[in-house]
Amino acid sequence: MEIKLLSQDKTQVRVVVKGTTPAEMNTYRRTVLTTLPAMAIDTVEFVENSSALYDEMLAHRLGLVVLKTDTESYFEKAKCKCKGAGCARCTLELTLEVEGPGIVYAEQLKSKDPAVIPVHGKTPLVKLLDNQKVKLIAHAILSTGQEHIKFSPGLLYYQGYPQIKVGAVKNPEAIAEMCPTNVFEADSKKLTVKNKEACILCMACVDASKGDVEVSGSATDFILTIEPWGQLTPGQMVDGCVDALHEQIDALSEEIKKLK
Repeated sequence: MEIKLLSQDKTQVRVVVKGTTPAEMNTYRRTVLTTLPAMAIDTVEFVENSSALYDEMLAHRLGLVVLKTDTESYFEKAKCKCKGAGCARCTLELTLEVEGPGIVYAEQLKSKDPAVIPVHGKTPLVKLLDNQKVKLIAHAILSTGQEHIKFSPGLLYYQGYPQIKVGAVKNPEAIAEMCPTNVFEADSKKLTVKNKEACILCMACVDASKGDVEVSGSATDFILTIEPWGQLTPGQMVDGCVDALHEQIDALSEEIKKLK
């Protein structure tokens, strides 16, 4: 397998992966979505809530707050020594006490662990009017997307590496302008491929050119995108994916040995 970095910023990482299969790429996608652990608020104790939102609605919003995750300091409840009872090793307490008027934001949650705080502090939770108040205790735990999507740290998705053939295009300038990712450029009434790796296989150019442009995705080479939501960095997601796959392979190997 050959891997080449295409681009990297705070929101996503794109790489080219050559010499693999759709099945293997889909394994990585499913592992990131359902197996990597992340922190999220799981239960909420309301002391007071005189806002316009029911307790259940506010608890749901709190559960979707993205929390920066420290996977080295916490354990999943099922793997903790307390056996799921809830202790400092598997459960983090956050408190919120606000009185209106004003909008309550995620950044107003007070965490007992400064390493685990809301990633997007300006996430609105509820609007309070005069004399309205919210006071609560929230408990965040480490879990995976297999239990609930709120525990998933992000997305990993892929597409076949673009294979583009340009024929005798009659309207090259129109085709170049309509491409949403600026793959083509028209020079001297000729359509050429400027940035193949920007192609998203939308097939708009194929339809508009009436077959003069052919586009397909490779079955062995892929463009892979890692898009974290903030709990983990792209590097942590890749490391976690590899570790999770190794654990699954080892577990499968042990089960096979039992059958012999």
